[in-house]
Amino acid sequence: MAEEVRTFGELKSTLIKAKPQTAEVEQAKPGRDKFGRAYATGKRKNAVARVWIKPGRGQILVNGKEEKIYFARPVLRMILRQPLIAANRDGQFDIIVSVMGGGLSGQAGAVRHGISKALIAYEPGLRPVLKQGGFLTRDPRVVERKKYGRPKARRSFQFSKR
Repeated sequence: MAEEVRTFGELKSTLIKAKPQTAEVEQAKPGRDKFGRAYATGKRKNAVARVWIKPGRGQILVNGKEEKIYFARPVLRMILRQPLIAANRDGQFDIIVSVMGGGLSGQAGAVRHGISKALIAYEPGLRPVLKQGGFLTRDPRVVERKKYGRPKARRSFQFSKR
């Protein structure tokens, strides 16, 4: 059995004394490879984007093509640049992207997610800005599976009384 009974306040004071006072919070170190690039994977729906960023003139290559050719719609190009604009880094990084799966909208969202994660790997200090903008959250919505006995996921066959 316990030798002596203590209050929660006494226990808390002993725990505070036990912790070392010199421990400081360590800053996250940038994750760069030997070429000075940061890598991250972004996902949305069924699309997966592998993103590399390095300092440069702001060129974005998606699957070997320029972003204006691959993502022809201006809305999709705007989605790509959102994390760069939020972090005030637009035009400072060359971005190389390999994206596959899903449609163009899902691919654009996956690239945005990957760019956000790569920016944090390159500059950990940008995390609060990107987190507050919601760029680090992976959109969990995916296509619903088809159920047996139905023509699609939710669609039923036409009802007939006779």
